[in-house]
Amino acid sequence: MAVKVTERKPAAERVAVRCVDSDVHPVPKTGELTQYIPEPWRSKYFLSRRVGDQIYYDAPDYAHAYAMRVDSFPTDGEFAGSDPELAFKQLIMAAGSDIAILEPGSYPARLPEANHAMSCALNEWQVNHWLDGHNNWHERWRGSICAAIEAPDDAAREIERWAGHPYMAQVLIKAEPRPAWGNPKYNPVWEAATKHDITVTCHLSRSHHEELPIPPVGFPSYNHDFMVTYSLLAANQVMSMVFDGLFDRFPTLRIVLVEHAFTWILPLMWRMDAIYEARKSWLDIKRKPSEYVKDHIKFTTQPLDYPEDKTELTRALEWMECEKILLFSSDYPHWTFDDPRWLLKHLPEHAREAVMFRNGIATYHLPETVPALEGQVRVF
Repeated sequence: MAVKVTERKPAAERVAVRCVDSDVHPVPKTGELTQYIPEPWRSKYFLSRRVGDQIYYDAPDYAHAYAMRVDSFPTDGEFAGSDPELAFKQLIMAAGSDIAILEPGSYPARLPEANHAMSCALNEWQVNHWLDGHNNWHERWRGSICAAIEAPDDAAREIERWAGHPYMAQVLIKAEPRPAWGNPKYNPVWEAATKHDITVTCHLSRSHHEELPIPPVGFPSYNHDFMVTYSLLAANQVMSMVFDGLFDRFPTLRIVLVEHAFTWILPLMWRMDAIYEARKSWLDIKRKPSEYVKDHIKFTTQPLDYPEDKTELTRALEWMECEKILLFSSDYPHWTFDDPRWLLKHLPEHAREAVMFRNGIATYHLPETVPALEGQVRVF
C-alpha cells in the first residue's frame, strides 16, 4: 500500500515575533559534515588524522552529558543539538523562542586555509540540513555565514557567496586570531559585511593555547580561571575597534559579541571615555568611545552575571542602558541554557521588549511576524 506523505507547510496566519534567540548551537550528525568539506583539505587535513573526543570544555557534568542539557540528546544516539525537530520542540514550541540564530562551532585548525574549508562546509551543511524546506518549514531557523577571519579575502568571498540567502542572518567569526580587528588586514571582511548590510558576530570559542586570553601574569591554569578572564579578549577587541577607528571607516558596521558576558562593558566604557577626554587631541576618532559601543556593538544576555543582591544587577543594566546593547540568548542546548521566560524577569521593565525581540529584529533584519504554531509557548 502506498504511503501518502503530507508536506509540512507554514500556517497562513502569522503572529508577532516576541522572542529572538541570538545563540543556538546546531551540531552535525555523524558523517554529515565530511561531504561538504572541499578538497584538498577534506583528504589531506581533516581525514588524514584520527579525530576523537576532545575534552576542552570541563564544565560541570561534562563526563556525563558533555555539558549539554540531558534532555537535548536525541533518541537515535546522536549528539545534543543534532536533531532539528527535537530542537524545534524544546526551544521554539516549549520555551517560546520565535526566531533562533544558529551558530555552529568547530575546533579550529592552525592553518587559515583549513579553517576556511571548514567554514565552507558548515555553510553548506546549514543550508542543506537546517535551513531547507523540510527542516525550516516553520521559518524559525536563521543561519550564520561562517567565515575564517584569519583568511580575510577567502572570508569575504564566502560572505559574497551566501549574503543573498533568505535565511542567513549574520556572519560568524572568531576573536582569537592576531592581530586585533581594528587592523586594516581585515578590511575585506568588513567591506563585504557592510556592502550586504549584514551583522558580524563573534562567539566565545576554545582555541589553541597561544590564542587564549593572556593576562600579564601568564596563562590561566583551570577552566574557571579561563571563563572569568575570557572577557579580556572581547574587551581588547572592543578597544581595538573603537580606538583604531573601525567604525569611522565602516560607519554602518554592526558587531555582536556572543557569550562573552557583558557587565564588564560598563566600567570599560567609563574608562575609555575618560581616556578620550584626557587625550582627545591625540586621537583620530570622532566621538566618545561609549557612543561607538552603544551604536555599533551588541552583547548577548547569556551568561548572565547573577549577584546575590539582585538590585545590583538591575542598577548595572540601567547604567549601561541595556536596552541599547543587549540581545536575548538561550545558549541551547548547553547546560547553561537560559529559558527566555526566566531571563525576562531579570530585565528592567522598560528594557524587556528591546532586549527580548526589538534589538534582535533590527540587528539581524528579521521579519516582525512569523507563521503561527498551534500550542507554542509565548514569552509575551
